[in-house]
Amino acid sequence: MKFPKTHTLKEIANIIQCEFVGDERFPVHGMNEIHVVERGDIVFVDHPKYYDKALQSAATIVLINKMVDCPEGKALLISDDPFRDFNKLTNHFKPFQASNSAISETAKIGEGTIIQPNCFIGNNVTIGKDCLIHSNVSIYDNAVIGDNVIIHSGTILGADAFYYKKRPEGFDQLLSGGRVIIEDNVGIGALCTIDKGVTGDTTIGAGTKIDNQVHVGHDTIIGKKCLIAAQTGIAGCVVIEDEVTLWGQVGTTSGITIGEKSVILAQSGVARSTEAGKVYFGSPAEESREKMKQLANIKRIPDILNKLNKNEG
Repeated sequence: MKFPKTHTLKEIANIIQCEFVGDERFPVHGMNEIHVVERGDIVFVDHPKYYDKALQSAATIVLINKMVDCPEGKALLISDDPFRDFNKLTNHFKPFQASNSAISETAKIGEGTIIQPNCFIGNNVTIGKDCLIHSNVSIYDNAVIGDNVIIHSGTILGADAFYYKKRPEGFDQLLSGGRVIIEDNVGIGALCTIDKGVTGDTTIGAGTKIDNQVHVGHDTIIGKKCLIAAQTGIAGCVVIEDEVTLWGQVGTTSGITIGEKSVILAQSGVARSTEAGKVYFGSPAEESREKMKQLANIKRIPDILNKLNKNEG
């Protein structure tokens, strides 16, 4: 998430009322999670396990809960609670804006696009040409939708990320300031839920078709011309490369990559990244031929045991 203008390190420190290490004029361009940070971004870290990863990341400003040596060319924001203060910054630069109409006056809707009754189109939404948005679709603030997109009834674009920190009093939510981007010629079925990014974008690539009741987690990037069948659940920060097929009720863990043109068969659970062009099955998913051999061998176990028992007798 980039700020509307460049701020100084001192200005950011004043917003969250914390100490800083570095030149007070050090430029700050935005804030992002570690997997999408760029030079000029703030990244937060609040666990020693991840200190080195944050300090060595592309981010040049690290919001951290301990005074540490500052890497050359970077700056630190020292906070007793980086999670809380990251939320403060999100709330400062991307505050929630209430709507008072079903279709916001700030929404931009292209020529030839049809929006059926009872839809909600939020603030600063952009919808391209010749789209068809069926009834009871909700498109939250700042979403960007390309041309020739079809979205079926009950689908929600832009709900918050499922991202929480456990506290003694309960779970504290990390605020979402990102967007959903739907590229040209995408089809989205009924009752799908596509969460916005925490600071970046959740993206559905051109030509991809999504069946009914599919969930796409925050900051996930789905490539071009993918097919995703019903009741699939894709966790946050997943990369699905071009022309991947996910059949019904596939589930994935977060932070993995599903290789180009690979196929995941129905009811598989994908716990780690897959290679391009291969077919996978099972939970945890493995190459389908190997998995089928394993299942065939399992069926042979009773016969093997019977033969062993007879031999022992």
